[in-house]
Amino acid sequence: MAFFYSAVCLLVLTACHNKSRIITDTIARSPQELQEKATNIIRQEIDEAINYKGRLEDSTQLSQPRLTKILYEKNSYVPVWSNKEEWLAAGDTLYQFIKTSQHFGLFPEDYHVKELAAIRQQFINDSSLQGDRKNASLWSKADIMLTDAFLGLVKDIKLGRLPQDSITLRKDSVLSDEFYLQQFATLQQDSSLARLIQSLEPKQRGYRLLKEGIQKFLDNAEYREFTVVPSPGKDAAKFKKALQQRLFEGGYVLSDSIKADSSQLAAAIKKFQKEKGIAVDGRAGEWTLRMLNTSDREKFIRIAISLDKYKMLPEEMPPRYIWINLPSFYLHVIEGDSVLFSSKIICGKAKTTTPLLNSAISQLITYPIWTIPNSIIVKEVLPALKKNPGYLARKGFSLVGKDGEVDPYGVDWAKYSKGIPYRVIQGSGDANALGVFKFYFDNKYSVYLHDTNQRYLFGQAMRSISHGCVRVQEWQRLAFYILHNDSLNGGSRAARIDSVRTWLKRKEKHSIALKNKMPVFIRYITCEGKDGSIVFYDDIYGEDKMLREKYFAPK
Repeated sequence: MAFFYSAVCLLVLTACHNKSRIITDTIARSPQELQEKATNIIRQEIDEAINYKGRLEDSTQLSQPRLTKILYEKNSYVPVWSNKEEWLAAGDTLYQFIKTSQHFGLFPEDYHVKELAAIRQQFINDSSLQGDRKNASLWSKADIMLTDAFLGLVKDIKLGRLPQDSITLRKDSVLSDEFYLQQFATLQQDSSLARLIQSLEPKQRGYRLLKEGIQKFLDNAEYREFTVVPSPGKDAAKFKKALQQRLFEGGYVLSDSIKADSSQLAAAIKKFQKEKGIAVDGRAGEWTLRMLNTSDREKFIRIAISLDKYKMLPEEMPPRYIWINLPSFYLHVIEGDSVLFSSKIICGKAKTTTPLLNSAISQLITYPIWTIPNSIIVKEVLPALKKNPGYLARKGFSLVGKDGEVDPYGVDWAKYSKGIPYRVIQGSGDANALGVFKFYFDNKYSVYLHDTNQRYLFGQAMRSISHGCVRVQEWQRLAFYILHNDSLNGGSRAARIDSVRTWLKRKEKHSIALKNKMPVFIRYITCEGKDGSIVFYDDIYGEDKMLREKYFAPK
């Protein structure tokens, strides 16, 4: 009986809900009546949407229902994008922008493009102007969706869709209601949506160059599904079959039905690798497989994510700074809007990732010593010491306690697991892992920029192989640039640079405190604009994959 009573109540409530959302007599007999009816319907629909978590009566979901209500309240619920059976210029312009919003790394479906297109088509098909075009409900719905879309565009272009994190430098991570209303007022006064959008966009050169390449990318993009190639570990036969199918789909082999031999597959893989600008070895390794399994749709999502990452930077960057983009394996020294010079880098492995951070170089050190971080001690040094205390001598390391150097053979290593009460130090010299130069900047991860004693590794295409620090190929050029631009308390810049050259020649350890700290930004952006095109990099740490799954899953 209780169940029957509950079911009846539910039916009654549902009926009341549906009844409250039915709007009768929506057909107008004159343009003026259409405007009046549309105003009343907008008021009722907005109130209903607020009550039902932003959902309109036909299940259209508003992304900004509260702001939409505030905007209409300010305008007495009068339609703002149309007037008396005609679209206003701003309404037409906004709709056209939504249709082409991919050029800004946006997704038209986020701004009601299908619903708006259907309504507009109904109006076009209604040549008599006596049916749909006089339906105030359709005009009202379109007006509300355009308003919601406008507010969503303001937010997405200004702030992006990614959550703020520990390295975000924006000061306006939340936009006020007044800000949104001001943008709408600006559009009404100026009537130029293009100028308004431009005022909301980031000013960084990286954002601009990436956006400039979107048109060419879209012109050549193939939004089709390719065969996913699994890891070869579990089922070799399945792997080879999928690999050949994927290479056939890309035009790298001639057939997917006649089994290709190893030499044919290797030649096809080499062709793919050369085309993608990755190491050409003819083997379908982890890096190549990730590239094979990346579709153009996924690439566009990576473009969207990358554009949003630029929106998390401050609106004004420093006059000169060091920009390190880990997936590109490059460092750039930027002054104003220009790249003065670049350098190959080596960054952390997937298991010992280089952290993303903001800091500033405050000290330069010639022939540095290396105090090994606890993370490396726990993962590598301690297990080796448990096997053989002679490991330290073989590596050129010293064990230092509070009273000086400690004999590793006199320590019971078995009792330690999460760390040791000693420092492990590698003295300065040409064999030091930091090389002959270190750029110190404050950070909680104990990572730095430095030279390396394994300079041959810069010749590798895949350079995520360090313990977390960033090794710089052009360390000398970077050091002298920083010194040249540093303020002095006395003497000359040339004399100080000569001193550094002398210390390096003599292999002497010295530290130079900088008066003008050099800003450093370490970021993770998997695509960049270059010469009107977009260059894609490997998602070496899987960060974009995580962001795509968490924030762009329905795309």
